[in-house]
Amino acid sequence: MYKLAAAFALLASPALATGLEIDVSGEANGTIVIDLFEEVAPLHVEQITRIAADGSYDGVVFHRVIDGFMAQTGDVENGVMGMDLSRAGTGGSEYGNIPAEFSDLPFERGVVGMARAQNPNSANSQFFIMFEPGYFLNGQYTVVGEVTAGMDVVDAIKRGTGANGAVIGQPDMMATVRVTE
Repeated sequence: MYKLAAAFALLASPALATGLEIDVSGEANGTIVIDLFEEVAPLHVEQITRIAADGSYDGVVFHRVIDGFMAQTGDVENGVMGMDLSRAGTGGSEYGNIPAEFSDLPFERGVVGMARAQNPNSANSQFFIMFEPGYFLNGQYTVVGEVTAGMDVVDAIKRGTGANGAVIGQPDMMATVRVTE
């Protein structure tokens, strides 16, 4: 009986999810499909699928978007559309930070990585999608997945300004985020 209960618990776990579907609205409109790499970054995948499953990513803006580099989102604390977005990018989720799960996977166009502070073990809810390769990130940030459809939507996300890529005015947002299997 215990084995059967354990099997059902594993099947219900968000960590077994294989991806995300992100409906984007704003200057960019459409769906981004992401394949998540549970075997490469199981703790990170578990965290972001848990956040997505509980609806916390819905309405979160792309607050840092640097042309030729990446689009960052996922601040479920300070980056929700309708809030004062001046602190977007400074928050995380109610769940704790995640230890780094660095790999040999390179940061190519379409790769999804986890954002973090200076401490390598400080990733929480924020992630970024690469517009172009960024090999200088290799081995320093956790790769969690890759875009398999909707890169045209990623390319259309409203760009930020200045060195930090802060989006001025109305940023694009993740209207709805679904976990896929």
